[in-house]
Amino acid sequence: METYRQITFRFEDSNEVSYIYDCDYGGTGQKSEKTKATPEQIERQNQKNRENKIRREIKANFGPDDYWVTLKYPAGTKKTVPELKKDFRRFRERLTRRYKKIGEDLKYIYRMEIGKQGGLHIHILINRPAGAQADVNIKESWKEGHVWYTTLHEEGGYEKLAAYIAKKPDEQVAGQLSLFPEEDRNELIRYGTSRNLVRPEPEVKTYSRWKVNRILDEITSGDYMKLATEGYYIDKDSIQTGVNPVTGKAYLHYIEYRIKRKNNADRGQPLSCNRYKKPQKNKGHDSGHSGSGIQDRKRRTAKVPASRKTSKR
Repeated sequence: METYRQITFRFEDSNEVSYIYDCDYGGTGQKSEKTKATPEQIERQNQKNRENKIRREIKANFGPDDYWVTLKYPAGTKKTVPELKKDFRRFRERLTRRYKKIGEDLKYIYRMEIGKQGGLHIHILINRPAGAQADVNIKESWKEGHVWYTTLHEEGGYEKLAAYIAKKPDEQVAGQLSLFPEEDRNELIRYGTSRNLVRPEPEVKTYSRWKVNRILDEITSGDYMKLATEGYYIDKDSIQTGVNPVTGKAYLHYIEYRIKRKNNADRGQPLSCNRYKKPQKNKGHDSGHSGSGIQDRKRRTAKVPASRKTSKR
């Protein structure tokens, strides 16, 4: 029997849903043409899986106001990879102590990197406790040089940021990496995290091919809102359908967002999604979506014509 798996990752304000073919080679039914995956296809899929893993870790542990930080050395500084690791360890220890003083746990995702000119530096995503001077704590904890930081939403969303953390070195950077021992090169092309991150686990259900075909028909006909979880709506721009070139079977991906209440007066009264302005999709987003939710309409104040203004006499 041909079956599909429904894979759902649940987050605070959104769910990511996928339907993918789960072949039972001993089953019966209509056979689709399958091909052997090429090394290039396998490499692309592995890279995409890596990016999705990082992106989901970001969604499960960080928010739009957390910090994306770059730790740099003064211009002209020459450091070895072991020295870089030692400096970074001291930075984490100092910042961890500062966070503990305010009753917070430090969470982070980092990537050590070499620049095109050969300079070593560190990119790190850090949680930002409410009411704490996190920027000051970060600057005072890195005693080796300069600190550059911005908030997470300014980095193009979770998908774009995850792709950056997982990126492979280009030709120019690869040339710089070739000057390092293999063990050091590996340190500069991988990413790491704190141990206390939430690791998203999917919910998995099995559906028949007949059921999934009905779902695909509803998607293509535009009648997809009935598929949404109660209290959520499906973002039309997030829907991805097609045929897997290896299995020859259809797939479906989409993201559904929690319907947010307009104001406190509406608390307890769910609003239909057509009363909201759909989130704008930035270039480079798909399954990443920052999950910033639906933006409230700006209040407009009417200007009083000059002819109607009165003055004291």
